[in-house]
Amino acid sequence: MMTADTRTAHDPFVLDIAAAVIVDERRRLLLVRKRGSRWFMLAGGKIDVGETPEQALRREVREELGVQATDAELIGEATAVAANEADHRVHAHLFWTTIQGQARAHAEIEEIRWVDCDEAVTLPLAPLLRSKVLPKVRERLASI
Repeated sequence: MMTADTRTAHDPFVLDIAAAVIVDERRRLLLVRKRGSRWFMLAGGKIDVGETPEQALRREVREELGVQATDAELIGEATAVAANEADHRVHAHLFWTTIQGQARAHAEIEEIRWVDCDEAVTLPLAPLLRSKVLPKVRERLASI
């Protein structure tokens, strides 16, 4: 199995990230839009050297949303074209995440939105979210 370090060293055009799938009690998904970007995506970001994907997820949720991730369940990995970095792809470790507190835009996040899956598809979504994550969210929500 490749680690984040070996994957990045092997292919500098693949960004290893951790991403938070956060769904509230009304079955709405939390999306973020970074400053200077038109794309909505999941909260999360690049995994730092020496960090596990879960550690990166918890750090990014705290930095971007100002809240603690109280639970993080790895639900899979997915790869797609990067939304904000030309000629790059993202390899995401996807976590079904529970947060404590009220999420607010912090750090590089300009906007957050709670949307249901039907509303989400009307927004400009990052490729990973549109093609890989939304189907997983719909499937999971249908089973609970």
